[in-house]
Amino acid sequence: MSKQLKITLKKSAIGRPSKQRDTLRGMGLSKINKAVVLKDCTEIRGMINKVSHLVSCEEVEGVE
Repeated sequence: MSKQLKITLKKSAIGRPSKQRDTLRGMGLSKINKAVVLKDCTEIRGMINKVSHLVSCEEVEGVE
């Protein structure tokens, strides 16, 4: 089993800089309260840090 992250969009991207909107889009987040499960890697952690004020994140155990 590998660790995965459940990322949920908590605040809107309206009025945010385009780099932040692109980061959210790259993670697959488009609507408020939408959640995605992504693998836990440094690239995803960096994306989360960039938009940490807009998302919530929790670790989940993944099945692969």
